[in-house]
Amino acid sequence: MIHDFPQVRGLRHFWTWATGRAKADPLTMHERIMLDALGLGLGQTLSHCMRQRPDFTAFQQWIAETAGIPDPVTLERYHAARDGAATPPAAQAVLDAVDALPPALDAADLAHWEAEGYVIVRGAVTPEAAKAAETFLWDMAEANPADPESWYASRPHGIMIEQFQHPVQTALRQSPRVRKAYAQLWGTPDLWMTVDRMSFNPPARPGSPSIGPRLHWDVSLALPIPFATQGILYLTDTTADQGALELVPGFHHRIAEWLGTLRGRDPRGEDLSAEAITVAAGAGDLVIWRQDLPHGASPNRAGRPRMAQYLNMYPADLKTHAEWR
Repeated sequence: MIHDFPQVRGLRHFWTWATGRAKADPLTMHERIMLDALGLGLGQTLSHCMRQRPDFTAFQQWIAETAGIPDPVTLERYHAARDGAATPPAAQAVLDAVDALPPALDAADLAHWEAEGYVIVRGAVTPEAAKAAETFLWDMAEANPADPESWYASRPHGIMIEQFQHPVQTALRQSPRVRKAYAQLWGTPDLWMTVDRMSFNPPARPGSPSIGPRLHWDVSLALPIPFATQGILYLTDTTADQGALELVPGFHHRIAEWLGTLRGRDPRGEDLSAEAITVAAGAGDLVIWRQDLPHGASPNRAGRPRMAQYLNMYPADLKTHAEWR
């Protein structure tokens, strides 16, 4: 074992499942929290485990090299959440600081959230943080802002850039306004930040059509659909035609009724594009939406790539459906 790698409860069980060494239950909420607490992306970690099949010591070494030695305060908080115990004092102080922040969303924002199911958090991160992340994303995409031809290099994950750990991303995730906005929408600061990817969505052109996922859901449509959020942070000013997030506003109010009208048809095959809007916003603005809204990346018909970081938060008792519909 690595001498300075701490004990992480549940890590060995996850390793046996992810590397296929033993049959185990599917990913649990505790293990999802564990990966986020360790600063690891889910897809990133599963891909490494399946392809490399490291032994447990090598897996710990990879975690340390990829995301660093786990933060002791975060690790203590994870263990408490896993045990259903009270949040430790040091972690509680962090949550109390978020609770004490001025609101990131005002009454009009919250009314819009209730009515339409999405909200724009203006200035969610500082201009400097957004610019640093933009510069880093150009490098990760191996693209040159001054050379449009470089925007269309072959990328195996489409518009997704499989980058998870970097100081510029950490700065975005630690933004007080980001955390406060999610705390307001969830009604608690006791949330976990996802470790997610970046996105580089170049303009569509002949021979290089739009490659972003169109309207879809990332959740089971078994009713009732539990409340949860999703979010995207624009790193540059993003116009409505620049591959901006598209969604069907207010759909959460009628999704149950709509599902009941389909008479056996696959809801994921239905075309809702006529009802969709695109959400323009500025550099450093965060768009948060409910997971029961159909959403996607609209075609980029502008002259510059859409550049973004996915950011989301969730509570330890997040509800999910075992049945996928």
